[in-house]
Amino acid sequence: MQFGLTEEQELTREVVRDFAEQAVAAGAGSRDEEGRFRRELFAQLAQLGLAGIPVSEKYGGAGSDLLTYAIVLEELARVCSSTAAALAAHTAYCVWPLQRFGGEELRRMLLPELAGGAKLGGCALHAAHAGQTGAAACLRSLQSGTVYRLIGTQPSAMNAPQADYMLVAAQGHDGRSKTGVQFFLVDTAGPLIEVGEPERKLGLRSFATAPLILRGYEATGLAQIGNESNVKELVEAIADIGQISAAAMAVGAAQGALEAAAGYAKERKQFGKPIARQQGIAFKLADMSARIDASRLLAYQAAWLMDEGKSCGKEAAMARKYAAETAVAAGIEAVQIFGGSGYMREFRMERFLRDAKCLESDFGTGGLNSDMILRILAE
Repeated sequence: MQFGLTEEQELTREVVRDFAEQAVAAGAGSRDEEGRFRRELFAQLAQLGLAGIPVSEKYGGAGSDLLTYAIVLEELARVCSSTAAALAAHTAYCVWPLQRFGGEELRRMLLPELAGGAKLGGCALHAAHAGQTGAAACLRSLQSGTVYRLIGTQPSAMNAPQADYMLVAAQGHDGRSKTGVQFFLVDTAGPLIEVGEPERKLGLRSFATAPLILRGYEATGLAQIGNESNVKELVEAIADIGQISAAAMAVGAAQGALEAAAGYAKERKQFGKPIARQQGIAFKLADMSARIDASRLLAYQAAWLMDEGKSCGKEAAMARKYAAETAVAAGIEAVQIFGGSGYMREFRMERFLRDAKCLESDFGTGGLNSDMILRILAE
């Protein structure tokens, strides 16, 4: 068993870390305050080849793997979880499903622009991305011949209103009764589709989410992602890559909190010595470090399993659960180590904590990971 990364993966980490510290970290606080997503920042990520990490070179992607993708998210979240979340929504919930389950004509039509960063992807999946297969979908799909009319309002559409294309899940209906859940890639510039007011969140504030409203948007069969025969596989795959994405971001957020807290503890002096040498603080930092390393191994294991085509549902859910809980714990401890300064926005500890809590809860589905793990173990 080998625990090392390849030379290329280590190089990718170095490049992304440098970029994150120079281009992402500087405006992270102001973007959070304003709740503003900067499309030009995504364009810079695309210039580094990060908009299509797991996409084949055949379609204009980097042709890399999901472990490399997890490393990239980790490094971005180390300074700004919102930026990492925007890239994850684009990759895990739009670009990757399109490559894996979309038709060849649709892939050739859209992937080069999406993987190259000229277009931004997002999603409006609600419960479908959580591993459920239809009943909870907020949108309805009414089929008439080869056309599907999409109707309904989907809350918390990711990367709205900036996204050019969004993967949506809709409850199918043949005019008489419900059929299964269906997935479509919709053009947000199309008619009969609009985006509501941006949502105001506790954390991940500059990761844009808003309701997506479809008033009879017409999608053709060409725009359908997956089909009745593989929809279960599609839902499970989206759930797995989503869990891996969240786990990687949680590791990055926790690492950022640890490094900031350790740096502060080395400089802050009490009783004639840095507080990092006080046993109570040293134990906190040691516990944080151990849990973060364990979280990283869980996240990398899940990504590696998915790259190898092996079952990873349980491992991905465990990685997400443990890493997110670790990120919240690290955020709390970092605030405590900073003392009164930890509550001040300019020290960014409160942002780390708010973002970590959002990664843990997934906007209200915090118990999902435990439920998924128990269900998988029972099968």
